Amino acid sequence: MDIKQLIYLCNLERERHFGRAAEASFVSQPTLSMRLKNLERELGLSLINRSNNFDGFTPEGERVLTWAREIVSVYQGLKLEVESLKHGVNGTLRLGVMPQCSVALPALLKAVEARYPQLDYRITAMSADRLLEALNSHTVDGGIGFFELTSLRELHFQTALLKDRGVEAIFHPDFFPALAAQPVLTLTALASHPLCLAEQTRYFRRYLDSQLRETGTTPRIIVESASITQLLQSAHVGLGVMISPCGHLLPEMLQHLVRRPLEMAPMGRQAALVIAEPGRASPLAQHFFDEARAHLPD
Repeated sequence: MDIKQLIYLCNLERERHFGRAAEASFVSQPTLSMRLKNLERELGLSLINRSNNFDGFTPEGERVLTWAREIVSVYQGLKLEVESLKHGVNGTLRLGVMPQCSVALPALLKAVEARYPQLDYRITAMSADRLLEALNSHTVDGGIGFFELTSLRELHFQTALLKDRGVEAIFHPDFFPALAAQPVLTLTALASHPLCLAEQTRYFRRYLDSQLRETGTTPRIIVESASITQLLQSAHVGLGVMISPCGHLLPEMLQHLVRRPLEMAPMGRQAALVIAEPGRASPLAQHFFDEARAHLPD
């Protein structure tokens, strides 16, 4: 057994396809298949359900995979540690991010850049469930999203809580002058106006829907999208009113738009930046976390 076989196994779990796993491993598909069969032979266990295509892992394979993730994570952490000792903190940090969380991520990364200019980022938008799964399986180094605090404690994540600054309505005053005249808005006041909202799989959207149900109103959702850019552009041209957590968007992005705070109950989950517990987090993730939390609003 060698580390490459375990990396191939982890890549197969992530890609769920032999061809894509081979590409991710920078080997041919026959090579990947042969190395995984050799691993099964060495262990004396069948790890992968095979038909014409990848068909998941056997129960034994799932157990081996749990160890493989840990070993690969430690191995990658060792490589990063050696690189940082030679060249300083550098490399690519993998971040899983839930859209519309209460922090302007690019501004945070820019602040971290002053301390670690050689640090690069690969950012993936994820749902709440997928983000927790990715953190547990070490397929991301850190996450920013909405979490149940009890879950974070049980999983022993290092956690930097993000300040809950409330929710705001964002719109063009030329198209919604009545809203612009009010210093604070309610969901009831917005019910008669078209809204631009994130798709229903997002936690923030589910939170909004629950609050709208409590008001007994069913507003017109004129634009629904997973793209924050599309929602923001829709607000710019006056299609509707965008609803967003305060602090999520850079002020420079708003231009001629106005913002009004919304009277709403607090979210049930806590926004946070999280990485694995000390000793299990990669050195890159630990350096980023320690620096990033110094730049988060109190």
